Amino acid sequence: MLQFDKSVEERSMAQRAIREYDGKALFAKVWDRYFSNFKYGFESVLVTSGDELKAKAKEAGYEWLNSKALVAKPDMLFGKRGKNNLVLFKDQKPGDVSLDKAASWIDEKTKCETTLLTGQHGTLTHFIVEPFTPHSQEEEYYISATVVGEDDVLYMSAEGGMEVEEGWDEKVVEVAVPITMSDAEMEAKVRAAIPADIKDKKSFGDFAVSFFKFYRDMNFAYLEINPIVMQGDKCELLDLVARLDDTAGFMMRETWGDVEYPTAFGMEDQSPEEKAIAEADAKSGASLKLTVLNPKGRIWTMVAGGGASVVYADTIADLSGNVEDLANYGEYSGGPTTGETEFYASTVLDLMTREKDAKGRDKILIIGGAIANFTDVAKTFTGIIQAFEKYADKMKAVGTRIYVRRGGPNFEKGLKDIKEAADRLGLYIEVYGPETHVTDIVRMALEK
Repeated sequence: MLQFDKSVEERSMAQRAIREYDGKALFAKVWDRYFSNFKYGFESVLVTSGDELKAKAKEAGYEWLNSKALVAKPDMLFGKRGKNNLVLFKDQKPGDVSLDKAASWIDEKTKCETTLLTGQHGTLTHFIVEPFTPHSQEEEYYISATVVGEDDVLYMSAEGGMEVEEGWDEKVVEVAVPITMSDAEMEAKVRAAIPADIKDKKSFGDFAVSFFKFYRDMNFAYLEINPIVMQGDKCELLDLVARLDDTAGFMMRETWGDVEYPTAFGMEDQSPEEKAIAEADAKSGASLKLTVLNPKGRIWTMVAGGGASVVYADTIADLSGNVEDLANYGEYSGGPTTGETEFYASTVLDLMTREKDAKGRDKILIIGGAIANFTDVAKTFTGIIQAFEKYADKMKAVGTRIYVRRGGPNFEKGLKDIKEAADRLGLYIEVYGPETHVTDIVRMALEK
């Protein structure tokens, strides 16, 4: 198994993912300290079975489980639960899920193995159950914060939900906050950057400023609410993703409480390489995902972005006419470091170059993505180039053809650098920018 570069590990080891339930519980614990202008009726339970849910409904303080329409979903460190059809919010129509229905649905999901669109598979064991929140699309917003280099960066959008990644550059406003910036300077900068299409800028600005203070004071490495529903002074945190800076654990133990750091979903059945990437992902604020579908497959991918990775996988399966040609599924996104990207790329290249195609065809490497949001293309491509330098001879031995399509911050430099590096190393490469349709490189590769 490839060894994770020590310098990368040391930079990334602080970040540990927590359950959605624990993140919301932490909000509730200190809500009045940060969000006194808003109301948040924290009603949430974490259960492992339908019987446990029904037993919870009999306890004092949880009567709402019997009287309110419910929403149930897995709470197991994977995203896109809606697209994976793993959010129960309706029986016949939205907002009609009863306690009995939620309990039976949970039991149904625990009885069989679940396979995600990403290829990860395993048994669902933990579920978060909350009241259904009636609302309009206009009441949904997006907000997140994370560490990028030496700054904290706040992201805000008037559009929340599963599609916020589509058209990120147009929809999302980014605010970089240096660690040396005062609260007053931060507040002024955040309020000046509130997205233009948010109607009540005062109220959203109040929440955004408080959200950033909460994120910083609670020592999060990453914190996302998507969506947050705002109805007057009432807030509902519909979906939450969070990572804590574990190096702060010694001083945050009392505030964080008995927070759990779960193992990534499906990790028990992973190959050594998949586990290595999952472990790197758990330690990073970025997103690093790898599922090996067919180790003897002809077409391998390094795709930036979760949405783009699904699109590329579907396109390869469709155009190749043989789903077995697709060797892997995965993504690198969310601003990974050069070292993290090099480790990810080296892992993929190590797997790809272990043997030639059984039919004597060239191996194909797709390095794709849409328009990056906060991922520096040049920085990540530097990591990929470093992996090329280590595996160039093996890549040529199995007849590798590389096709690149990318856009986003510093994409011009990134494309130039990777083209020059491949030429220098004697690797076949075709490089395209955002003027080329996101999946055209798949067609080009398969037509040659």
